[in-house]
Amino acid sequence: MTPAELASVVLAAAHSVFEQRGLDRAALPESTVVERPRNPEHGDYASTLALQLSKKVGVPPRELATALADELGRASGVKSVEIAGPGFLNIRLDAAAAGQLARVIVEAGAEYGRSDRLAGERINLEFVSANPTGPVHIGGVRWAAVGDALSRLLRATGADVGTEYYFNDAGSQIDRFARSLLAAAKGEPAPEDGYGGAYIAEIATEVQARRPEVRSLDGDAAQEIFRVEGVALMFDEIRSSLRDFGVEFDTYFNEKDLHDRGELDLALNRLRQQGHLYESEGATWLRTTDFGDDKDRVLRKSNGEWTYFAADCAYYLDKRERGFDRVVIMLGADHHGYIGRMKAMAACFGDDPDRNLEILIGQLVNLLRDGAPMRMSKRAGTVITLEDLVDAIGVDASRYALARYSSDSPIDIDIELWTRATRDNPVYYVQYVAARTAGVARNAAEVGLVQGDADAFRPELLAHEKENELLKALAEFPAVVATAAELREPHRVARYLEESVAASFHRFYDNCRVLPLGDEEITDLHRARLWLNNATRTVIANGLHLLGVSAPERM
Repeated sequence: MTPAELASVVLAAAHSVFEQRGLDRAALPESTVVERPRNPEHGDYASTLALQLSKKVGVPPRELATALADELGRASGVKSVEIAGPGFLNIRLDAAAAGQLARVIVEAGAEYGRSDRLAGERINLEFVSANPTGPVHIGGVRWAAVGDALSRLLRATGADVGTEYYFNDAGSQIDRFARSLLAAAKGEPAPEDGYGGAYIAEIATEVQARRPEVRSLDGDAAQEIFRVEGVALMFDEIRSSLRDFGVEFDTYFNEKDLHDRGELDLALNRLRQQGHLYESEGATWLRTTDFGDDKDRVLRKSNGEWTYFAADCAYYLDKRERGFDRVVIMLGADHHGYIGRMKAMAACFGDDPDRNLEILIGQLVNLLRDGAPMRMSKRAGTVITLEDLVDAIGVDASRYALARYSSDSPIDIDIELWTRATRDNPVYYVQYVAARTAGVARNAAEVGLVQGDADAFRPELLAHEKENELLKALAEFPAVVATAAELREPHRVARYLEESVAASFHRFYDNCRVLPLGDEEITDLHRARLWLNNATRTVIANGLHLLGVSAPERM
């Protein structure tokens, strides 16, 4: 019996009690939840339904809990119900009801853990969005791992998600990039405000190979070629490195398109219609202070140039016009100041900034070698890049390490720890369970132990306390996925896999032998435990997939 099925049983018992007592059934909720109690001695699951309904129907909570317990005690699959405190219901399932979960999980396969919790929501999820002036640095890699995991979680809970990378091929940073390429092509030092690193020389050489005529052009014409060709090469490299990292975007959006399509004027007119624009000192301003911003923002300067914030406004409007009702933007640690102005901007468009716009801030990442932070990349020269991280610990460990922590917390990634083939390496600890469960299934087949048909499965045989503990851990997975998606916290899945599933499986494996010994006869208990082993493999694989990490069959 899954937690959702038990919750339905609890609600059905409440309907029966209300009918027997002539209570107003309109007070009953459409659904309820059951949770695992903190102390396993209190039972398998707990419900607070009696406490929730007591005031609504004027019945003391403990009296209502007693009636619910009596009704629940007669339900199929429920072993016992105890009343605790002012009206908590502590529920124990019989072994057969608890063990059926193994069958449910195995038969559901990749679908186990998925739900329609966020069905109907159209979410635009923008992450990484680094300017194409250099390789993706380690802060951007964090958003690549977390953002991709979040997109998988949102889709697993029924949301319609569009992932997006926003890049800029204009502006001062691109000018500095182009000047740096031109200087490298001439064999000169990088400009004082330019970009260094071996990658600049590499791109400059490639541009000259593509466009040999650039060598004969004057400064401005040559710089323009280096700008256009250099940005294209750099962005191709960014896309390629992200693809190798397992991250693909549905849309790569160029800021230049906003200008070319006149979308900044469209956004300006929309804001003017809303009554939030004014002119001052020859410039056009947006009155964001009306919605909590610390100062009003310039959209168009007195010389007619657009500001970066004007492009932000146009880009937000573009997303909303494409039908996304929620815009989620992931930004780096130095972007806290953007939150107020972006929320105010959404309000100026007439949107609900708490409903239509979310801004997530990610904190810094340090890569440690021998206990000290690594400061420079061999290739980029100034920052640690995606390639540096992957070269040091691999794709799986990189993605897991970056997604394992709350994104609003700084993290240190210790190379020695994350490359260690021991249990203190979190990704190894979880992947080892994936490999071990696959190994058990292979070894079972070799001795003639097969899972068999569902009709022959004997769930009531899974009565050992470690089997029950593992079943309860596996039962949590759908709720963990839903909560992680709703709170935008992929790290909840990683911690669940480690602390709940992997830990419980190791204890099960140490106490409950799956395979027969020697010439021992294969029994229904062996088969039941193989179902549980395979259910664990399913949950581990599904959870790792949500993090973009492989579930190896061998290690």
